[in-house]
Amino acid sequence: MSDRTIIDWPAWTASPAGRYVLDWEQEQLDRVVSNVFGYHALQLGLPQLDALRENRMPCRGLVLDAASAASAPYSVPGTHAHGMNGAFNGTAAGLAHERANGFHAASGGPALHAPAGRSTVWCDLLDLPFEAQSVDLIVMPHTLEFTSDPHRLLREAERVLMPEGQLLIVGFNSLSLWGARQSVAKLTGHPFLPASQDLIAFTRLKDWIKLLGFELERGRFGCYRPPLATDQWLGRYGFMEAAGDRWWPIFGAIYMVTAIKRVRGMRLIGPRKVKKAVLAPSLKAAATTPSPTRNKDS
Repeated sequence: MSDRTIIDWPAWTASPAGRYVLDWEQEQLDRVVSNVFGYHALQLGLPQLDALRENRMPCRGLVLDAASAASAPYSVPGTHAHGMNGAFNGTAAGLAHERANGFHAASGGPALHAPAGRSTVWCDLLDLPFEAQSVDLIVMPHTLEFTSDPHRLLREAERVLMPEGQLLIVGFNSLSLWGARQSVAKLTGHPFLPASQDLIAFTRLKDWIKLLGFELERGRFGCYRPPLATDQWLGRYGFMEAAGDRWWPIFGAIYMVTAIKRVRGMRLIGPRKVKKAVLAPSLKAAATTPSPTRNKDS
C-alpha cells in the first residue's frame, strides 16, 4: 500500500470528472450485461455504480468489503445484509450475516444494502465465500485498483466462475492523459484519481487473464476528454469523444474488458437430437449366375 494521499472515492464520484466517468461506465455496462444470461451475477465493490442494473439474472448480488462499506450510498434502517437469497450455500449466507452484524455494530449505524432486486454480501474480496464454479457473471468496476493483491482477486474470480462464465473488468487506463496526470501527481502527493494502487495497463491485464485460462472476448475504451476538474472545461472538449474513438481508441481514460472462462477438454453441446432408427436391410442370398459349360474335349 502506498503512503501517498488517497482521494476519497465518494467525494470524487460526486465531482465533475467522477460523474463524467461513471456516466460512461454505466452506459457501457448496461449495454453489455443485458445480453449475459444465467442464474447468479456478482458485482465486486464500487457501490456508487449499479453495474447489474440491466441484467436479468434472478440472483444478483453486490459484494462489499470493509473498505467500500463506508462509501456505500444505500441504507436500510434496522436491517442487516444477507446472502444471495439463499441461492448459494448456507456457509456463504452465514458468513455474510456475521460480517454484516459486525460492521453494523462497529459503525453504530444502519446496515447498508444494494438497490432493489439485489442482495448485499459482506466479505473479504480476496476470500470470496462462494462455492467453486457457482457464478455466471462477475463485474469488477475498478476493484483491481483498490485491492492489495490483484492477482489473488483474479484467481478468486476464476475459481467461483462457472465454465463459460463471463468476467467484466473496468479500470483506469494508464496509457492515457488521465494515467499520465496520475503518474505525475504521485510525485507531488496530490493524485487526480482515487486509486489506492498503481493503475494497471490494459496490455498487462490481458496477460494476467490469459494466464488464468480466460479468453478475451472484447475490449472497449472511452472518456477521451482531458483530465479536467470542471464541467465547463470538460464540456469544451466534447468533440474529442468521437475523434478519440476513431483515431486513438487505446488512449481512452477508461477501459472495459470482457473475458470468458474456458475449460480445456470441455465442449458445450446443445440438446441431443434423436435420430430416426434406420431399419437393417433384409439379407438375401446373392443371385449366382451359372457358369458356362466347358467342352470336355476342349
